[in-house]
Amino acid sequence: MVDFHRDVYCLLGLPFDAVDMAAAVKRVRRSATERIPCFISTPNLNFLIGCRADARFRDSVVHSDLSIADGMPLVWIARLLGLPIKERVAGSDLFAQLGKGLANPLKVYFFGGPPGVAQTACRRLEKVAPGLVCAGFESPGFGSIAAMSGDNSISQINASGADFLVVSLGAKKGQAWIEHNRARITAPVISHLGAVVNFIAGTVKRAPGLLQKTGLEWLWRIKEEPALWRRYFGDGLALLNLLATRVLPYAWFLRRHRTSAAELAAAAAEIKDDAHFCVVHLRGAWTERNIAPLRDCFASAVMADKDVRLEMSGVNYVDSAFVGLVTLLHGHQQQNNRQLLISSAREPVRRVLRYCCAEYLDLK
Repeated sequence: MVDFHRDVYCLLGLPFDAVDMAAAVKRVRRSATERIPCFISTPNLNFLIGCRADARFRDSVVHSDLSIADGMPLVWIARLLGLPIKERVAGSDLFAQLGKGLANPLKVYFFGGPPGVAQTACRRLEKVAPGLVCAGFESPGFGSIAAMSGDNSISQINASGADFLVVSLGAKKGQAWIEHNRARITAPVISHLGAVVNFIAGTVKRAPGLLQKTGLEWLWRIKEEPALWRRYFGDGLALLNLLATRVLPYAWFLRRHRTSAAELAAAAAEIKDDAHFCVVHLRGAWTERNIAPLRDCFASAVMADKDVRLEMSGVNYVDSAFVGLVTLLHGHQQQNNRQLLISSAREPVRRVLRYCCAEYLDLK
């Protein structure tokens, strides 16, 4: 069941949780201890650019339970747009912080990585991260998703009693593997953390902290793996295009549009069922300042287990918090083989959806 009370914002088509490192660590430890499923996605710039061209890749992030900004360019863009995503929460840093919790060590299972690397990471884990213990590992090679999803592999993961399954297959393939198998896996926390297995094994060195904080880690990565320059060059060009066509126009739009307290107070939502849809009638302006009632409204709407239609003819303004919440609703409906339709949206609303790169939401 999706958590509509997540503090989520839509940034360039993806939902991001407004969490700092401490909150992310707390969330992961709680999920591991209480065995609450938590699929963590860690989008960085390359991840985001890839999601722009691959709907399944994008949907894997939309379907995740925690989506953290693993890239300084994303944090800078969020700041420019006034979003409360103030800190980079890199997947490798999150893993390192989990390794400092000595009281209740988490059991980690490594799946993927080059031959021999996962085994080395497993052997070295407790030395470099005392708060983590290795529950097992497998290096499945370079086959298809189906070939890597055999009963033996899944049974081995489940039998290990792992709290945290770390997947390392390449971002797209890793996310796809998790989507394909997460219903069969009993480890409560699962994430694709591609570089972590290499960092733990010592086959790749992490960039110095100053380069990480200043957004120049890519220079270090190119030094370590020269073939990466093509990827970073392509991502840089794509980022410039997004800045020119989405980010800067949205920043200008936000400067020119302000919602009054009266407009926010007039916002309302009402649920009505018909033969085919659960219809949510919305009116007024919806922003992070008044979105709390909408969280409960969406949670109630999905309980009907029907297709959902958002009737938005009476809505005059929305922001990234509203779009982020709608992406969660979209993901829930998708995972339950149901539709989400957005009807009668006015041009200002459609414009915000375009600026947020959320055109994939079904507008009618």
